[in-house]
Amino acid sequence: MVPIVGAVPELAGLGVGWRPEVSGWVADRPGLGFCEVIAESLAPAVPPRGVVELRERGVAAVPHGIRLSLGGTDPLDPAKVTHLAACAAALQAPVASEHIAFCSAGGVYSGHMLPVPRTRAALDVLAANVHRTQAELDVPLALEPIAAFLDWPDDEFTEADFLTELVERTGALLLLDVANVYANAINRGRDPRTALDRMPLSRIAYVHVAGGAEHVDDPGIYHDTHVDPVPAPVLALLTELVDRVGGAPPVMLERDGRYPPAAELSAELDGIAAAARLTATAR
Repeated sequence: MVPIVGAVPELAGLGVGWRPEVSGWVADRPGLGFCEVIAESLAPAVPPRGVVELRERGVAAVPHGIRLSLGGTDPLDPAKVTHLAACAAALQAPVASEHIAFCSAGGVYSGHMLPVPRTRAALDVLAANVHRTQAELDVPLALEPIAAFLDWPDDEFTEADFLTELVERTGALLLLDVANVYANAINRGRDPRTALDRMPLSRIAYVHVAGGAEHVDDPGIYHDTHVDPVPAPVLALLTELVDRVGGAPPVMLERDGRYPPAAELSAELDGIAAAARLTATAR
């Protein structure tokens, strides 16, 4: 068992991804400990009023980057690094986050995040880009492993060992998405529970939980969609994680479309709280 020692003391309890489409529901939701905001959707000088109001109520806000392309070989875009840092400052965030991925190459943006080869050379590039980003941030950086349909044929590390090496070299924290862990294991024919083995769980800053569904045209392939309900096996994996770390890390619902009625969203968030064994006080 790996104890959680409070990697980000200001972050705790139950959270949700803030999106304009559900801002009213988020504002009315009692007991939230934090929210996460897509950094690229923010104008740091004028944050959305709904996020400002949450901050005024004591709800922590975390900027979540999606386009830094930390795993790419192109030089980091200085403006994007500066923007993430400005978002963290504007939100008085306790932590900022980005993905272990690349989304551009040769100056061409892919439109989605792609997996980084788990090689020593790729690790060197990724670590250098993480250090470059950390140098401009005034808060810790948490890194999220993505859901991916493939492993590169020249991989030299398992995902767990790659993550461990990365956080040890950079001092970064881990944003663990249990839905991504589940998707990657299912799509590779592995047990999602053993996928947690050897991961640097003591470095968890917070946890994502998102919905998904089996691919319509390719049964057996699981899509991490962020627009479907969170399935029971993902909630079970969240409970497995909580058991392993000896307590509930900060955990949040991440949803990006096809929003159901508020009552259904609330029930889904309650299900996450129950699976994480969050106490009534924490909620």
